[in-house]
Amino acid sequence: MRTNRSKKVMRRAQQLMPGGVNSPVRAFGSVGGVARVIAQASGARIEDVDGNRYIDYVASWGAIIAGHAHPVVVDAVRSAAARGMSFGAPTELEVELAERVIEWIPSAERVRFVNSGTEAVMSALRLARAATRRERILKFEGGYHGHSNELLAKAGSGVATLGIPGTAGVTRAAVQDTLQVEFNDLEAVEEAFRRYPSEIAAILVEPCAANMGLVMPDDGFLEGLRRLCDAHGSLLVFDEVITGFRVARGGAQERFQLRPDLTCFGKIIGGGMPVGAYAGRADLMQQMAPEGPVFQAGTLSGNPVAMAAGLAVLDLLSRDGVYEQLDKLSGELSDGLRTLAAEAGVPFVSAAIGGMLGFFFHPGPVRSYEDARKSDERRFKAFFHAMLDQGIYLAPSPYEVTFLTLAHGPTEVEETLEAARRAFRKVL
Repeated sequence: MRTNRSKKVMRRAQQLMPGGVNSPVRAFGSVGGVARVIAQASGARIEDVDGNRYIDYVASWGAIIAGHAHPVVVDAVRSAAARGMSFGAPTELEVELAERVIEWIPSAERVRFVNSGTEAVMSALRLARAATRRERILKFEGGYHGHSNELLAKAGSGVATLGIPGTAGVTRAAVQDTLQVEFNDLEAVEEAFRRYPSEIAAILVEPCAANMGLVMPDDGFLEGLRRLCDAHGSLLVFDEVITGFRVARGGAQERFQLRPDLTCFGKIIGGGMPVGAYAGRADLMQQMAPEGPVFQAGTLSGNPVAMAAGLAVLDLLSRDGVYEQLDKLSGELSDGLRTLAAEAGVPFVSAAIGGMLGFFFHPGPVRSYEDARKSDERRFKAFFHAMLDQGIYLAPSPYEVTFLTLAHGPTEVEETLEAARRAFRKVL
């Protein structure tokens, strides 16, 4: 497989940008080798600058749910851009997209658009603190909710201890009010409330943890979080940046029949454009400026081109059978990978929901970040490169999720499983 031009472009990039990239995982640091520089894409496939074509399972980290360069989305973007790229003023498109979000999402009574998932979460937590007049936030080890300082925390040495900085440049003061416990550990959450009974403003959780691989919630876990929040006067905040509009029309909250107080969105409602949003109960959202005292603003928030892309994507997702199709294909791929790994004698576990799947080179079960970290990274690296060499583009990290789109079909799944059959033989 040719990589000469990718190498040249990356060498240029490394002289201009840290690591040659604008988001760390793109640099292939976890897997080594040459990061592929992508030139174009269509449907379920991407092509790099050397002319190599791949079945794409990154899909802009889940944003491209309709498939690359879908003509409906492209036409909507082209039409909106021709009318003006940005106005810094209200447009009818943002009203239409807000109506659609509120119609589809069970807990959404009001919505505010921003420019990224990071902004959405940061703003929702500011609102939660203002509404409860409390300062502490409880999150889960291994959960990623954007790169705001307070959420780049590592857990302390004991249950429900105060956070400590998880990256250089984040101060202890920034994370001192961030509590962190293991995902699926309801007892640890209960202990946090016993230790800080009137101090926790909100629990922030991905209903399906999708930034440590894919880790599904135990039966009763999310319901337990809802119960504890209600009992202690805290808010339940769902980070549905990945699961929103992917695992069901109404997101994970529809799938699991559970209403959070606030929900954060991103990726899919932008159709590949930079978009985020947070939504929730009217009495909470009305505390945002200009109606209330909680300030948040953005020149490009509600950008008309992004709103047009989002509306086009939701139109596509409103078609009959879409979510059944995504579930079926991701399930078949997950099941097929498990079968092939077992045949090859490779420890392997996987799970799938709503057009995404996660896998670990680990016998399982995987219920938490601690479990996920036991995955064999050496085997993942070998598997990743064996698949890449056969034209299968997986996320270049063992702790990311594999995404399918509406453009993926039985042909792509079959090709992927055939490649995996050969790749598993190389990871023993």
